[in-house]
Amino acid sequence: MPNIKSAKKRVLVSATKQARNKADKTALKTILKKVDADTNADNVKVAVKAVDKAAAKGIIHKNAAARKKSQLAKKLNAVS
Repeated sequence: MPNIKSAKKRVLVSATKQARNKADKTALKTILKKVDADTNADNVKVAVKAVDKAAAKGIIHKNAAARKKSQLAKKLNAVS
């Protein structure tokens, strides 16, 4: 346990941010699973937007976001 007051505050802030990031990451995974189940242009558009937001917030790495978007486009083209 931290003894310094600012370190105690950082522990609380870190826990809050970790919970928020975990929730956002879980929501992103859910959206991607919906696209896997039903691949259409509307679902892919929503998923790409969610991936971009997650990358902007730092929840996933920008290269991971690019890879996921590429996979989504590939999947959409295969269905079309």
